[in-house]
Amino acid sequence: MTRPNQLARTLARFEALPTALRVRVVSLILGRIVPLVGTAGLRFEEVSARRVVVGIRNRRPVQNHIKGVHAAGMALLAETATGFSVGMHLPDDKLPLIKTMQIDYLRRAQGDLRAEAHLSEEQIALMHAQDKGEVTVAVRITDAAGETPIEARMVWAWVPKARR
Repeated sequence: MTRPNQLARTLARFEALPTALRVRVVSLILGRIVPLVGTAGLRFEEVSARRVVVGIRNRRPVQNHIKGVHAAGMALLAETATGFSVGMHLPDDKLPLIKTMQIDYLRRAQGDLRAEAHLSEEQIALMHAQDKGEVTVAVRITDAAGETPIEARMVWAWVPKARR
């Protein structure tokens, strides 16, 4: 078993809070770490070793011309869920970097959106075993109707923080 990284240790301090308060506090903290996430108002419903669930409300600041969540907001949602999934496991001496973002817009989204991302045990082991590498992170995006308006494929790389 590996030692939890700084992100996991920080979030563990809030696990005892009631769910609604924990979601607000964690969303505020992570929105400060990544300012665009805070500006867009992403909600971190769950950030754990098993999975990351992030939501975005369909509200005016993130809407497109047809009053749905903007395509860039959908991409941000998928990138954020997958990025924090990697971030929960990556050792503190490594830096996560998005390498590939492939998004297929399948249908018009209805209302609020939710992204759920997770890594396999093999992917997690790889992050601890290699100084540099990459993983394709599974993410599922659903809308208020329970449909999948987009399919996304995110490839995350990691490198050592310190340059040699």
